[in-house]
Amino acid sequence: MTKNDPINQFENWFEEAKKSEPSLPEAMSVATVSADGQPSSRMVLLKSFDKEGFVFYTNMESRKGLEIKNNPKASLLFHWKSLQRQVRVVGTLSEVSAEEADTYFATRQRGAQIGAWASAQSRTMSGTFDLEKAVAKFTAKFGTKTIERPPFWTGIRVAPSEMEFWNERTFRLHLREYYTRDGESWRKELLYP
Repeated sequence: MTKNDPINQFENWFEEAKKSEPSLPEAMSVATVSADGQPSSRMVLLKSFDKEGFVFYTNMESRKGLEIKNNPKASLLFHWKSLQRQVRVVGTLSEVSAEEADTYFATRQRGAQIGAWASAQSRTMSGTFDLEKAVAKFTAKFGTKTIERPPFWTGIRVAPSEMEFWNERTFRLHLREYYTRDGESWRKELLYP
């Protein structure tokens, strides 16, 4: 990693956020776009990151999953209010390997594993009893057996093409450091607030 490597900077900021943010420093907004160009954003949890990108997990039959399949581009936004900082990431999306998804799925609590099978994420239900019945069905189906990852549930990696680090300063003279991918390296610029 080079001196102008935003992944290094993200790692440093994220470590600080884990110490100061009172709840879920790994929470991030993910914005995708529908086939007709309508943006949609929601909060998810960052599960890992490295020089290849930022990983979260989802049901690929959900609205988010369908939008990802249709247009594999997204933006992420981290906001750490305690530090008065935010990080914006723009990039292309790809599924993690089946092995990586299986490994992560195995670390989830059993109830969350059953929930991945039971929830027809983003689709209409007539009431919460629909979800409760589905949870009961899959709880009975799996019993005490190991729960395999659903074929429609996987990890998504956001490979960043641009990243912006925003740090609040007095009089709204905020520091904005903007990185763009330049081949295998990164180019850094400062932006007016």
